[in-house]
Amino acid sequence: MRVKDIPEFYARLQALDPEPKGELNYVNPYTLLVAVVLSAQATDVGVNKATGPLFEVVHTPEKMVALGETKLKDFIKTIGLYNSKAKNVVALSKILIEHYNSAVPEDRDTLETLPGVGRKTANVVLNIAFGHPTIAVDTHLFRIGNRTGIAPGKTPLEVELKLEKRTPPQYMQHAHHWLILHGRYLCKARKPDCWRCPVEDLCKFKPKTPAPDQTSTKPTKKKALAKSK
Repeated sequence: MRVKDIPEFYARLQALDPEPKGELNYVNPYTLLVAVVLSAQATDVGVNKATGPLFEVVHTPEKMVALGETKLKDFIKTIGLYNSKAKNVVALSKILIEHYNSAVPEDRDTLETLPGVGRKTANVVLNIAFGHPTIAVDTHLFRIGNRTGIAPGKTPLEVELKLEKRTPPQYMQHAHHWLILHGRYLCKARKPDCWRCPVEDLCKFKPKTPAPDQTSTKPTKKKALAKSK
């Protein structure tokens, strides 16, 4: 994507959704951290179904430790990798109590020392809970960075650093949400909806996906032969 087109790219996404929000439910910075840790290799919808009942009874590190790993598993057993995630959540809760006065650290390096917390999770927490202009590169952002040409890279970190460099300052705060929602609902992995995309003329992806009614309905040779029998 041409550098001069990037401000227009974000401006159009902003016009459609001026105040984008993450789709994980949470009560406070601590429950957000827990939700993001649980969301690894899982859908936000699936995580929300599990954390809805959980966060009604647990919303502090102390209550999570009191709940314990076994009972936590009962709440999150519908989420993939729930055994290791339960272990990490209880372990990070103990660390928060013992070393950070039960508060979530507002620092990426410190967050990454917690069990189950990587750079992506830390960036999400910093952005949503504390308003830092961070960009968390998940599968959606990695795909969009490369597919559109806005920030091509071979690794999530490379895409992240290019997005930070190429995203205009006025769009940094919400860039992560605009891009993840765009990837989740329009620029989908298997088949992007180019025909209804607000930035398709700026995107370098080819060939563009046509609207359903523009797709050829001509039967294949195999289907035609089957029909004639």
